[in-house]
Amino acid sequence: MIFRIHIPKAPLNLFVESFIYHKGYFPEHSYERFLPDGNVQIIFDLTDYPKYIYDNESLKEIQACTNVWFSGFRTEPITIPAGENSEMLVVNFQMGKAFPFICEPMQNLTNHVVDAELVLSQEILDIRNRLQDVDTIAQKFSLLEEALIGKFQSAMVENPFVEYVISSLTSVPNQQSLKSIAEKVGYSQKHLIDIFKRHVGVAPKDFLKVIRFQKTITEIEARHQINWSAIALDCGFYDQSHFNADFKIFSGYTPRQYLSQKGEYLNYVPVD
Repeated sequence: MIFRIHIPKAPLNLFVESFIYHKGYFPEHSYERFLPDGNVQIIFDLTDYPKYIYDNESLKEIQACTNVWFSGFRTEPITIPAGENSEMLVVNFQMGKAFPFICEPMQNLTNHVVDAELVLSQEILDIRNRLQDVDTIAQKFSLLEEALIGKFQSAMVENPFVEYVISSLTSVPNQQSLKSIAEKVGYSQKHLIDIFKRHVGVAPKDFLKVIRFQKTITEIEARHQINWSAIALDCGFYDQSHFNADFKIFSGYTPRQYLSQKGEYLNYVPVD
């Protein structure tokens, strides 16, 4: 398998966390359940056959994705191909930083995967064609970097309020931080929620739940012995029942089921 990561240069790096290129993955399983991770992506498919999103339970095809697509903030898992014979270049945005690139509020795209040209620009398809025409991975990264800067640099304006809220919630993922944030920024609860949803895709409390879930599965990876009560407490849950309920919503599994099912890559659960 070929797997490369590229950190874009300024000013793009303020909005895009990384580019990821992968090719030649041949897993033993056919499907993967992709868990909510708080991220938003543009996916350039460099092959010429469609990829599908499947029903989480029946594994029936429910959506075909071709060429380039935009994946919004997710609060539920989706089932996707495991990646056999794929070649993709993925743009991973910094949390809450995709909004300047999109032509509509982010909450309209929550839990949706859409053709990228519908929400970015028709030029995104031309960028894909150019990516297919260059040979090396380094050339692909450079081409994509320059194309995104050239197209979107004038729109790359950070929102310090959104950045502050995200930083606060990710560093202290508990309910108390929400109250503290509202008091510090001086906004009404309604105004705070409206701005955050427009830029991120969900209300702060829903963003917080995803961040806590991510902290949970990271803790599971890090610990040799699992104490579910301790993990729930360390990750900001009031009690075991809330922990179990949120975990099932975000993964489709109970914590114990997830532990036995998970694969080697965080947020990608193999599905037979």
